[in-house]
Amino acid sequence: FGASEATLPYALAYSRIYILGSVCVLLVMGMNPFITTQGFAKISMLTTVIGAVINIILDPILIFVLDMGVRGAAIATVLSQAVGAFWILRFLTGSKTILRLRKEHLRPEGRVILPVMGLGISTFVMLSTESLLSISFSSSLARYGGDVAVGAMTVITSVSQLCTMPIQGICQGGQPVMSFNFGAGNQARVKEAFRFQFTLCFGYTTLFWLGMMLVPGLVAGIFTSDVPLIQYTTWAMRIYMAGIFAMGFQIACQQSFMALGQAKVSLLLACLRKIILLIPLIFILPHVVSDPVFGVFLAEPVSDILAATITTITFFARFDKILDQGAARV
Repeated sequence: FGASEATLPYALAYSRIYILGSVCVLLVMGMNPFITTQGFAKISMLTTVIGAVINIILDPILIFVLDMGVRGAAIATVLSQAVGAFWILRFLTGSKTILRLRKEHLRPEGRVILPVMGLGISTFVMLSTESLLSISFSSSLARYGGDVAVGAMTVITSVSQLCTMPIQGICQGGQPVMSFNFGAGNQARVKEAFRFQFTLCFGYTTLFWLGMMLVPGLVAGIFTSDVPLIQYTTWAMRIYMAGIFAMGFQIACQQSFMALGQAKVSLLLACLRKIILLIPLIFILPHVVSDPVFGVFLAEPVSDILAATITTITFFARFDKILDQGAARV
């Protein structure tokens, strides 16, 4: 998937430990929403905060003090997620929760599982295609640019999460508000929630885009002290992040489709950016432009802008009709 002889030992050392602890990761990701949906947003937030703080504390201790290197980083991640999983299970089996975990309620039922899978398939596709994207980027960059290009991509991926994760969090917070009022037939409240979500997402991604265009080297320096890598990443980041402002439109509209019960449309739009546009462009553009590495990085802004444009037009064309259909059912 793009690892060279120099990087493969580190990848194996990290992944072997991380995979062993993946059960804890899945418990945190899968069960924490059950705390949020009961109205315990602070408890849910503490799950993330506790895990992050423990990870931040353990990383330097295990990596540098105990000289465990990349294995220390993996152990720190697994331990922090284990604490988070314990925190969640303790709350969901305790006295404060409204919906308590009980053995007799853990029987799989098709009438519950199938609708949940239907609504969750869009998010599943979005997350699972990240692996395909990582493979596509890494293999192409390793072929055309070597380890330094793959290293730059690793830094850029970490930086891009500072943009995408907050707006996904905003949209996840807005979904229950939109869904509840859509079900109640309160069109004005749904529109108000969407406008707030849309404005916040676009404003944040625009500010993030400005930062990436103006001081990419400063941001890259947070992740590495290697001067040649910082210089290379500075060049690559300006290309890769050129269309990041459009992500505000894309995610706000796509997640709103899911909040309004339009799981199929949301799934199609999730596939549009990554599977239909981005992955093919990663392999096509290097053969179209003179610099193949430039072509690989250029695939991201091209797909971002195209997908956001199509998604936004589709959403506003269907928004009022969806609201009218919901009001009619009420």
